Amino acid sequence: MIERYALVSGRIRAEMADLEQAVTRAIQAMQHSKMRPAEQSLLVDAAALNLHDFYTGLERLFQQVALNVDRVVPEGRDWHRELLRQMSAEVPGVRPAVLSHETVRALDEYLRFRHIVRNVYAFEFDSDRVWRLVERVEDCHARARADLLAFSDYLESVARAG
Repeated sequence: MIERYALVSGRIRAEMADLEQAVTRAIQAMQHSKMRPAEQSLLVDAAALNLHDFYTGLERLFQQVALNVDRVVPEGRDWHRELLRQMSAEVPGVRPAVLSHETVRALDEYLRFRHIVRNVYAFEFDSDRVWRLVERVEDCHARARADLLAFSDYLESVARAG
């Protein structure tokens, strides 16, 4: 158990820089779109792709927690939603909640948007929705980051205690 917890903690900490980069790039795309209205559709695509990367990066971490800590990974049609819900649940005797309920609520819209990015053509993206998500991504990222780093601290303390 000690090694698995240390491994998950290390993955959480390593992924933080990539998540930060995805958030920064989505924000930069929005800022550039204001200066270059003729290129807005391409910048919407860029922002959408980085929002997708932000959520899928988090989801990879959630899968690691589910697999290596909980030892239960959701399956079936709604596994993405169930995985997110699983992260907000305390598992008695195993771990505290990984994410607060507020963080899960904030991430839910990015989960739904991830599905859109994967299932429609980029030229069909709703630019207003993309920009709303970009405007909120910094706060959402900060919440997720704080929750995940606190969980990483928990995993490290358990790993050290043996």
